[in-house]
Amino acid sequence: MASWNPWHGCTKISAGCANCYVYRSDPNHGRDPSAVRKNVSFTLPVDKKRSGAYRLQPDGDYVYTCFTSDFFHPAADEWRKEAWRFMQIRRDLEFLLITKRVDRFFVSLPEDWGEGYENVTVCCTCENQEMADLRLPIYASLPIRRKIIICEPLLGAIDLRRYLAIREKGGIPMIQELVCGGESGNDARICDYGWILSLREQCLAAGVPFRFRQTGALFRKDGRLYRIPRRLQHAQARKAGIDTD
Repeated sequence: MASWNPWHGCTKISAGCANCYVYRSDPNHGRDPSAVRKNVSFTLPVDKKRSGAYRLQPDGDYVYTCFTSDFFHPAADEWRKEAWRFMQIRRDLEFLLITKRVDRFFVSLPEDWGEGYENVTVCCTCENQEMADLRLPIYASLPIRRKIIICEPLLGAIDLRRYLAIREKGGIPMIQELVCGGESGNDARICDYGWILSLREQCLAAGVPFRFRQTGALFRKDGRLYRIPRRLQHAQARKAGIDTD
């Protein structure tokens, strides 16, 4: 698994941002998490070794992109076009980025984007019904070849049926996958298993693959509240055995 964080830092815009891990970790290193700055790893995808080979090589997984910021943050507008260019150059890599700012998608979009780069997956986060109904209508209209909905941290029950039902040409679901999970950290909010199962049922009905990524730190099942250690949150989600293909 490879990661590429061309810039670092973000500003909070919705309920899902409240306990952001960047805001938990940056102060421990004397950094202001709200200050967006270009990283020294900005050119990582096109950096080469002395042999001429790229330092970042395909490994069969995504290159997880901009996970300590938001790729569409306004503070990064002047850098984004070049970041897109690196992705266009490295067609042998699969880039995945997650955003809460789908409304800013067209800012600094490259002229050759067309219907989207084949090697770029843009994920839209919606942590509750309010954000789903705000972001997903915009997301559905965007020229992106690979779309994934992220409901993490999941903060309440969400009805996504009308979005999951959208079809592309040939009857293929617009959404390639839905990923959900609870919130980690000492101040984590409750994630209810019933909310998870509801999303799974919606995905099954729509023919959209579903993945339960993590329980979060406070997990409620059948009315009982469990405190899950960080090291077990992903394993417990896998143990539930509810992911679909």
